[in-house]
Amino acid sequence: MSGEHDHTIRASRRHLKPLVVAFVLVVVFMIVEVIAGLWTGSLALISDAGHMATDALGIGMALAAILVADKAGDRGRRTYGLYRAEILAALGNALLLFAVAGYVLFEAVKRIEDPPEITSGAMLVVATFGLVVNIIGWRLLQRGSEESLNLEGAFLEIIADLIGSVGVIAAAVIISITGWTIVDPIAAAAIGIFILPRAWRLARKAVRILIQAAPEDFDRDKLTAQLKAITGVVDIHDLHVWTLTSDMDVGTVHLMTQDSVDPHPVLDQARTILKEHGVVHATLQVEPESHEGCAEVTW
Repeated sequence: MSGEHDHTIRASRRHLKPLVVAFVLVVVFMIVEVIAGLWTGSLALISDAGHMATDALGIGMALAAILVADKAGDRGRRTYGLYRAEILAALGNALLLFAVAGYVLFEAVKRIEDPPEITSGAMLVVATFGLVVNIIGWRLLQRGSEESLNLEGAFLEIIADLIGSVGVIAAAVIISITGWTIVDPIAAAAIGIFILPRAWRLARKAVRILIQAAPEDFDRDKLTAQLKAITGVVDIHDLHVWTLTSDMDVGTVHLMTQDSVDPHPVLDQARTILKEHGVVHATLQVEPESHEGCAEVTW
């Protein structure tokens, strides 16, 4: 199973170049939006720039996580390597999304009470270019987001910002036609609300991995029954399955066998069964039924 152990890191590494391109695009346009937002007085544009900032930091953390996890480091002290680095980056992205959404909603409430003057023409031009940048980022990261939670975090931020750009464009058009500047903070608030459930989903998935919860689709009873059905196995105990990082579920189990049973076929069958349950890296202990002490749990 060692060949599958590095699946996630290889998946992330395959998408390193698109991630770098997306990072550069986002940083450049973030600076443009900050300047344009201050010039036009648009909170919606500034909120979009804030999303761009979290995109830049989020993608930067994703890049760092891939590079760090790609280097095993001191295996004597970190026996599982640094695979969890990408999960920490994903959780960081979620917290940033919460922070930006909160700030935008706070500012939007203040501006709804006292709408400022908005330069809608410049706002529309900048938001349109922002939409183009986000579409490019979306295309660059779409495939990688299906293979890595780390990349999914960066991808979700791009999607949120893409929707934000659409909202800013709509607000700019309405303001230019009607002069209703109150539309700007309303659009900004809508963008902030849109982000919250996506941030929650990403944070929830990252926290589940960090607390070593079993995968959501894991069927413990079914796995237990299948392992007990292996010829020669009389009991199993200490069955643990958790997610180490994206697409890498790991597990441990003790298999108690009849004293006369050859452990080799037991190990082979158990590994096959665990693999069918998505456990790509398993540590198995085969012990004869006459042995005592292994089933005692002291923690």
